[in-house]
Amino acid sequence: MNKGNIVQVIGPVVDVRFEAGQLPALYNAVKLSNPSISDKEGNLTVEVAQHLGDNVVRCVAMDSTEGLVRGMDAIDTGGPITIPVGPETLGRIMNVIGDPVDEMGEITTEKRYPIHRHPPSFEEQSTE
Repeated sequence: MNKGNIVQVIGPVVDVRFEAGQLPALYNAVKLSNPSISDKEGNLTVEVAQHLGDNVVRCVAMDSTEGLVRGMDAIDTGGPITIPVGPETLGRIMNVIGDPVDEMGEITTEKRYPIHRHPPSFEEQSTE
């Protein structure tokens, strides 16, 4: 996993500089630690939206950026944001990063799919 540093925060937009040749791909999830959310490491997920040049990526935060400062560490997860899928998710409410928000406990599934993917074909969809 590649490590970078925050260079700018404007509202939900976070710019992160990585080492040369270590730029994360578009739509990759990058983890930050925001002390204003909780003490948990990597508690804020941002998604790479744009490559700005000079080894800087522009990211969109999936939660509050209040409390972030320049120089904080950022870790590229190497993949996109994923959410749990399957029968266990039916009737459950989750946020965009797949965390349950319905106070019914964790969601345990065998599969997780990226939030950016093509919809299932008509043949794959059930009518029952």
